[in-house]
Amino acid sequence: MNNDLVEELKIKLIDILNLPDVTPEDFDENAQLVGGELGIDSIDVLEMVVMVEKDYGIVINSQEVGEKVFSSLTALADYIRKHAQDTPS
Repeated sequence: MNNDLVEELKIKLIDILNLPDVTPEDFDENAQLVGGELGIDSIDVLEMVVMVEKDYGIVINSQEVGEKVFSSLTALADYIRKHAQDTPS
């Protein structure tokens, strides 16, 4: 179940971050996202924040929380899963 979310996030990140040479298989879900091999910077983080809010209805409004959430793909998936359960349907 969490793996489905991780795979979904890989596809979304490749799209919003415009990484045409990256495939979902290239993503190491435990690797550092920001400042890692993919070259994700602060502008990219803003795009990811908007995607999480728009697609999952979860607001990330603190830099400290954002740094933890976007530390890896696994951390992002865990955060979405936890907070999506807190959101009334």
